[in-house]
Amino acid sequence: MDMRVGIDIGSTTVKIAVLDAQDNILFKAYERHYSKVREKAAQMLHRVEDLLQGHQIHVAVTGSAGLGVAKTCNLEFVQEVFATAGAIDHFLSDTDVVVELGGEDAKIIFFQGGLEERMNGSCAGGTGAFIDQMATLLAVTPDELDELSEGYEKIYSIASRCGVFAKTDIQPLLNQGARKEDIAASIFQAVVNQTVAGLAQGRRIEGKVVFLGGPLFFLKGLRKRFVETLKLSPENAVFPENADCFVSIGAALYSGKLKTLSYEEVLSLLENATEQVSFKNTLDPLFASEEEYEEFKRRHNSSTVPQLDLAAYRGDAYLGVDAGSTTTKLVLITPDGGLLYSYYASNQGNPVAIVEQELKKIYDTCGDRVTVKGSAVTGYGEDLIKNAFNCDAGLVETVAHLKAAQHFNPDVDFILDIGGQDMKCFKIRNGAVDSIMLNEACSSGCGSFIETFAKALGYSIADFAKLGLFAKHPVDLGSRCTVFMNSSVKQAQKEGAGVDDISAGLSISVVKNAIYKVIRVASASDLGRHVVVQGGTFLNDAVLRSFEKELGVEVIRPTIAGLMGAFGAALFARDLGKEKSDLLSPSDLQQFSYTSKSVNCGLCGNNCHLTINQFGGGRKFISGNRCERPLGKGKAKDIPNIYQYKYKRLQGLKGVPGKRGKIGLPMGLNMYENLPFWHEFFTRLGFEVVLSPESSRELYVKGQYTIPSDTVCYPAKLMHGHIEGLLDKGVTTIFYPCMPYNFNEHKGDNNYNCPVVAYYPELLDANIEKLKHVRFLMPYFGLHRPKDFTKRAVEYFKEQFDIPAKEVKEAAKAAYDAYHQWLEDIRQKGQEYIDYARAHNMPIIVLAGRPYHIDPEINHGIDQMISSFGLVVISEDCVAHHMPYQAQHVLNQWTYHSRLYSAARYVLTQPDMQLIQLVSFGCGIDAITTDEVRDILEKGGKLYTQLKIDEINNLGAVKIRIRSLLAAMQARKEAK
Repeated sequence: MDMRVGIDIGSTTVKIAVLDAQDNILFKAYERHYSKVREKAAQMLHRVEDLLQGHQIHVAVTGSAGLGVAKTCNLEFVQEVFATAGAIDHFLSDTDVVVELGGEDAKIIFFQGGLEERMNGSCAGGTGAFIDQMATLLAVTPDELDELSEGYEKIYSIASRCGVFAKTDIQPLLNQGARKEDIAASIFQAVVNQTVAGLAQGRRIEGKVVFLGGPLFFLKGLRKRFVETLKLSPENAVFPENADCFVSIGAALYSGKLKTLSYEEVLSLLENATEQVSFKNTLDPLFASEEEYEEFKRRHNSSTVPQLDLAAYRGDAYLGVDAGSTTTKLVLITPDGGLLYSYYASNQGNPVAIVEQELKKIYDTCGDRVTVKGSAVTGYGEDLIKNAFNCDAGLVETVAHLKAAQHFNPDVDFILDIGGQDMKCFKIRNGAVDSIMLNEACSSGCGSFIETFAKALGYSIADFAKLGLFAKHPVDLGSRCTVFMNSSVKQAQKEGAGVDDISAGLSISVVKNAIYKVIRVASASDLGRHVVVQGGTFLNDAVLRSFEKELGVEVIRPTIAGLMGAFGAALFARDLGKEKSDLLSPSDLQQFSYTSKSVNCGLCGNNCHLTINQFGGGRKFISGNRCERPLGKGKAKDIPNIYQYKYKRLQGLKGVPGKRGKIGLPMGLNMYENLPFWHEFFTRLGFEVVLSPESSRELYVKGQYTIPSDTVCYPAKLMHGHIEGLLDKGVTTIFYPCMPYNFNEHKGDNNYNCPVVAYYPELLDANIEKLKHVRFLMPYFGLHRPKDFTKRAVEYFKEQFDIPAKEVKEAAKAAYDAYHQWLEDIRQKGQEYIDYARAHNMPIIVLAGRPYHIDPEINHGIDQMISSFGLVVISEDCVAHHMPYQAQHVLNQWTYHSRLYSAARYVLTQPDMQLIQLVSFGCGIDAITTDEVRDILEKGGKLYTQLKIDEINNLGAVKIRIRSLLAAMQARKEAK
C-alpha cells in the first residue's frame, strides 16, 4: 500500500495530508502549533496511527518553519513554492496565478511566462497573524470578524503594512463610533490592498486565480474582497476545497519520489530529535535576588494615593475619564485627591457603553451621599465621551498627564507615558510642558507589543511579565518592530531560550525602543532629575526595572500608573471650581441611548467619511470631519491659509486650445513646484495643457496595480493614478521630465531633487503598460541653468515637434518669468498673512514640508485642522528667502531641505511663530531632516512638532499633537 505523507509547517500552523496511490486524500488536518512545531507535528501524526501503523511511507516536510524541523529530524524537505507548483500542476494545471496567505507569510506565484514567486519579507502585514491581531482589537474571534464583514456598508482606509499601524487607524474609528461591520470589511480590504500593492508589485493578478492558505479557506469575507477588487469572474476565482492543506498535499505528491521509512521511524524522529541549543546574545538578569525585588517594590509602592470606600464616603467628588486608544480608564476622587473609585479595562471597541455602565455603578453606590461637582475627559475618545455624557471639560492628554505627575512630584521635569500603543514623553520647564515627543507610527515600544507576544505564547500579560523578573539569561532582542521581533523570538526559541528569558528580553527591548528610538537620548542626564513614569506598561515591573537599569536612575512610578490620564482629568475637573457638574444625572442615564451611522459628507471636495453619533434627547456628535462645515459652522474661511491659496492658484492654471494639440502633465510630486513654469512654456508653444485629475483615494486605487514598491512615499504612489487619469482623458502625449536638479536658491551645498522626484518618470515608463501606446516624453532637463536649459530645449522640441528655435527661446524666457513671478507672489502673500496674524494677535504656524504637501489628498486637510484652532498657516517657501546661506550639521544638498532649514532658522527670530514639519511616511531622506530641524528649533528655544502622513487619513493622533503644541505654547506664554 503506497502511502505518501506531506507535512507543511508554517509560521503559525501545521498541516498534514495523507495520499494513497490514486491521489485520494485519506486524511488531512490543520492546527495551530503555538511555536511547539515538532510536538504538534508528532501529535497530529499519532491521529493517523490506525491508517499507517506497520506501513512503509513516503514523507516530505515543507513550509516556512519546516526546514529547521526537517534538518533536526533528518527528514526530506521540499521548498514550499515547489510543493505548491507540483500540486497545482497535478490538480489545476490551467492556473495562471496562485495567491496564498498563511499565518505570517504571504506569497503570489505567477505561472504565465515561467514560474515567478513573490513573497512578503520580514513584515507580516496582510497575513493571518495580522487578521488575528485585528480581531483581538475588536474583541471578536476571526470567525466572528468574518460574520461581521458580511454586513458592511462602507470601506475605510486601513494600513495593513503592519498590525501596529492598522491599530492606529482602527482605534480612532472605534472611538468615533464607526460600525464594527464596516471595520471588519475594511480589515479584509486592507489585506487585499497589501497583497496587490505589496506583493504583486506592479504585475497584474489576472486570468485563472487559485486562492490557498488558511485565511482564504476559512474567511468568506476575505474571499469576497479579493474577488471584487481583482474583478474576477466566478470561473476565474478558484477556492479549492482543500485550500487550507493544499501545500501539504503538494509535499505528499513530491514525497512519492523519496525512499520509504516506517511510520514508527518517522514518529520516533519527530519525537526524539534533539535541537541544538546555542545560547548567545544574553543580557544581565533584571534582579539578582528576591530581596532585591522586594526592596524595589517597597520603593515604588510608596508613590500612592489614599484609597477610600465609596460606599461609606459622604461629600464632594470629581470624575475623570481617559478614553484611550485601546483602554478606558475612569476615576472618582475626593477634593484632596483620594481615590474613591477606579476602572481600567479594554474599551472593547465601544467606549460609550463602558462609560455608561461605570457611571451607573457609581451613581448606584453613591446614592445621595456624594455630589459629583465636576467631570473632565481626555484621550482619543475625548470628544465622543464629552458629548455623550455632557462632561464639563475636555483636555488634551499632555495636560492631563502633567497634572497627575505634579500631584506626585511638583518638581517633575520629565514624564514618560507608555500606553497600549502610544508613547508620550514630555519635558517640563517652569511647571509647563516644554517639548513633546510621541512615537511616530510604530508602537514596538508599547504595551500592546508585549501583549501580542504574551498571547502568541499562550500567557496572560501579567503571568508573562512575572516570568521575566528572575530570568537568568534575558535574550537580547534589540529594539525592532513587532514583526521583525517575531523572527528574533522564534530564533531565540530555536536556540533554546525559555519563555522567562524571552519575557525579560522583550521588556528590555521595549525600554530600549522608548529611550533610543522615541526619546533619542544620548545620556540619562538628558531626561532630567525628577522623572515620573506612567501608563499601564509601567505596571509591568520588568519594564520598570529595565528602564531604571538602562538609564541608571531611580524614577517615580505611582501605584496608579495606568490611571494617570483619568486622575489628571479628575484633578482638572476639581480645579474648574464648579458648584454643580453638567454631567448626565442618574435619571438622564436611565433615558440614555446611543446609535451611530456612517455617511459621506459631500459638502466640499474633502468628501469626508463622517460618523454621526446620536444620543438621547436629540443630542448628536459628528466625527471624521476635516472642516467645520458638517457641524453647521461653515469653513474657517476668514483665517489665512497659504496651503489653500497655493493649491487653488495651481488648479486655476487651465489649458488654452492651441495649434499643436494637447499635452498632458501629471499633477504630482515636483509638478507642484514647476507647474507655473511648464504651463507657461507649453502654452507659449501652442499646446493646450491638460492636467491630470485632482488627487483622490479613487485615483490612487486606479493606479495601484502598477506600483512596484509598497515602501515608496504616498505622493509617489499617487503618480500612477495621475498617469491613468490622463490616459482616461484621452491624452495621447504626456510630458513628465526627469529632473535630477531643482532651481538653485543658493541656500544649500547643492540643489538636487530627491531620487524619487528626480527619476520617477523612468519607473512609471517601466511599469505602466498603457504608456507604450501613447507618446510618453521623459527627457532629462535641468531648470537651474537657464542658458543650458534653453539650448537643450531647442534641440529636444525641434526633434520631437519640429518647433523653430526662436519659438522655444521665447517660450523658455516667458516660463522663467512666470516661475519667478509665482515665487514672488507666494512670498508677498505669505507676508500679507503674517501681517494679518499680527494685526489680529493670532499665532502663526509655518507648516513646512515639500511643495506637493499642499495636495489635500496628501495632507488630509491638516492645514484646515490647524486653521480651525485659530492659527494662521504659512509654508516654508514664504519665509526661507529671509535667511542667508548657513552650513548645517548634515550635507545640505537638496533644495526642498535647504528651504526647510532656512525656514526653521527664521522661526527662531519670530516670537509669534512655531514650525510644524510634515513628513511623508517612507521618505528616506526625511530621516535626516527631522533630526536637523528638531536640533535647530530646540537649540533656539522653540517647540518641534512632526506630523507623519501617508495614504491613511485618520487625523486623531494629529489633532492630539496640535492641541499639545497649543497647550505648550500657552503655558510658555503664561510663564513669561
